[in-house]
Amino acid sequence: MKIAIIGAGAMGCLYGAKLSESPENEVILIDIWKDHIETINEKGLIIEENGETIHYDRLKGTLDASEAGICDLAIVFVKSTLTSEGIKSNKAVFGPDTVALTLQNGLGNIDIISNEIGSQNVIGGTTAHGATVLGPGRIFHAGNGKTIIGELSGETTNRIRIIADTFIKAGLETEISNNVLGLIWDKLLVNVGINALTGITGLNNGELLDYPEIEILLEAAVQEAHSVAIAKGIKLSYPDTVGHTKEVCKATAANKSSMLQDILNKKKTEIDMINGMIVQEGASLGISTPVNLTLTNLIRFIQRGIE
Repeated sequence: MKIAIIGAGAMGCLYGAKLSESPENEVILIDIWKDHIETINEKGLIIEENGETIHYDRLKGTLDASEAGICDLAIVFVKSTLTSEGIKSNKAVFGPDTVALTLQNGLGNIDIISNEIGSQNVIGGTTAHGATVLGPGRIFHAGNGKTIIGELSGETTNRIRIIADTFIKAGLETEISNNVLGLIWDKLLVNVGINALTGITGLNNGELLDYPEIEILLEAAVQEAHSVAIAKGIKLSYPDTVGHTKEVCKATAANKSSMLQDILNKKKTEIDMINGMIVQEGASLGISTPVNLTLTNLIRFIQRGIE
């Protein structure tokens, strides 16, 4: 399978590296970070995981999607704030049968991608892996987890089976879901509880539960988001979404959330696609979301100094 990774950050590199280990796959990383792409092409990609340093040299990178050409699968890993730009500037990898898989954070990515290439070419999913960029051509794999993918229609199609099998052969634990939109909301609620609070406080995920005054904000933010999801008719996987979020905090205790990483690296965050989206969806339904509004505005204020 010919696979393009649109957005060669930590997660894009992780998936690209794993998929490149299967001889039947050709993997191309597409990104605008010149030093990173040049390092990968010249020296390969280094991943640190489980106390080991692993070298991957079967994948290549490019700054220009036209060099990659039409692919069978395009996995979208750009920040949610860059989804539209990421698809438009990399149209060269999309043919009439190319499947786009978004494993991004937040809401709205499926709609944005569908507007560019058609919803019939889009599938969604979630990942529980964690990764951090250490420098050009080098990432840290912080934690393993499942990849869950599915058709927007809920059908189990031949193409979704082929993609799942490709992931599994590459050592990525993968399941097919008939409720992928629900899964995206499941992950959104976790991100609602963790990301903004870690970005504001500078705490690692697990440390949020060490401070009662922070934990109560986590609970309130997730409860608001849960109310919005139920009002929208979303089928959630966890009846106790607050409890599930806390379990994720414990399971990823030493992780720095992607939002905290963005704040530390002086990059724009995905706040508008996470807590901000709960505020937006809540307003459309007449549901008040004061905690999420507060968290959203605090992150926006912090971003004033880095944009």
